[in-house]
Amino acid sequence: MALPHPATQPLPPAHRPALRMGFVLLPNFTLMPFAAIIDALRLAADEGDRSRPIDCAWTIMAAERRPIRSSAGVEVLPWETFRDPREFDYIAVIGGLLRGGPQADEATLAYLRRAAAAGTRLIGVCTGMFALLAAGLMAGRRCCVSWFHLRDLAEEFPEVRPVADQLIVEDGPFVTCAGGSGALDLGAWLVERHLGRARAQKSLHIMMVDHARAPGAPQPQTALDAQIMEPRVRRALSLMEQNLSEPVSLAGLAARVGLSPRQLGRLFRAEVGTSVQVHCRHQRLAHGLGLLTQTRHSIAEIAQDCGFTDAAHFTRAFRSRYGTTPASARLAAGRDAGQLPIPTTVPG
Repeated sequence: MALPHPATQPLPPAHRPALRMGFVLLPNFTLMPFAAIIDALRLAADEGDRSRPIDCAWTIMAAERRPIRSSAGVEVLPWETFRDPREFDYIAVIGGLLRGGPQADEATLAYLRRAAAAGTRLIGVCTGMFALLAAGLMAGRRCCVSWFHLRDLAEEFPEVRPVADQLIVEDGPFVTCAGGSGALDLGAWLVERHLGRARAQKSLHIMMVDHARAPGAPQPQTALDAQIMEPRVRRALSLMEQNLSEPVSLAGLAARVGLSPRQLGRLFRAEVGTSVQVHCRHQRLAHGLGLLTQTRHSIAEIAQDCGFTDAAHFTRAFRSRYGTTPASARLAAGRDAGQLPIPTTVPG
């Protein structure tokens, strides 16, 4: 027997849910973030897991009621066409693959502009913030992005202030989330804000989750970061990644993560096995190697993008690290994509 559609289930007379959300799914959206948020709402809305939209209400909207294909191939049929945005506390845009085909169409962008003009708060999840930016809504704002899409965001929307060292960012009427499992933290955060901590914990416990991470919790990062247990060191690594063109000083990094330079230096060496300065230089050189082998930028441009004063300085550091010059590395990569230089010195 088919279950009744949540939007059609009767509510108590004159009842207004404490949290009302509309979902806009972009082509090739990721299922997990969408499911995580909507389940957090569903479980907080009613007793047990009865799923009645009593204290939370939600709907899925689009310009047309046609199935929207997720990145996993699963299709979701919107429940309705775009509703008056003033009826929602939030409208969440769920993104996904950036190169899997068309993104938000003009009708969707126009609706997001209309929602912003109406004062409805907008949420960008995974790559959903790309639609908010394409609609011209977040210039100069801080925007949370997965470390995986950091460069995509910086290249396409240089006017935004990307944040890739935490899970959720709130800036004025905009909330952005890196996606993945961080969307569950976002769902719990929204429920706690509007219905209280007990209701948020109830949702999490039914989903077999002990607790939500704070919005400022660090994102999981690269393979190296996966081995780092100290959260302040992980955040320092992320901040380095975000500032390859203008490296942050040890004092600056320490201040950002709430430590003294001496404390950060000691923790960093214990966790990473090298000093902050050496790791930062190696990270910048690795970025330079990638640019040499994957772009046609000049060596001088790459040197600047990697935070070196000039091409000569970059070349000396590159030779010390990889045992060859930038020009030779580029030439070798052109001859055989599988032959890339490897470090001739160990960290330290």
